[in-house]
Amino acid sequence: MAVPKRRVSKTRAAKRRTHYKVTLPAPIKDKDGTWRMPHCANKFTGAYKQN
Repeated sequence: MAVPKRRVSKTRAAKRRTHYKVTLPAPIKDKDGTWRMPHCANKFTGAYKQN
């Protein structure tokens, strides 16, 4: 079993974790011209999915 020989410092661990980024989903433009977030209903029309 692999066991670290020395403790990883807070700085080194933080440097490694800088690449774990959360990206926000891009908004979608509906047919009526309003913008909404994906997987959310339109505030004005109440429609969930418009093709």
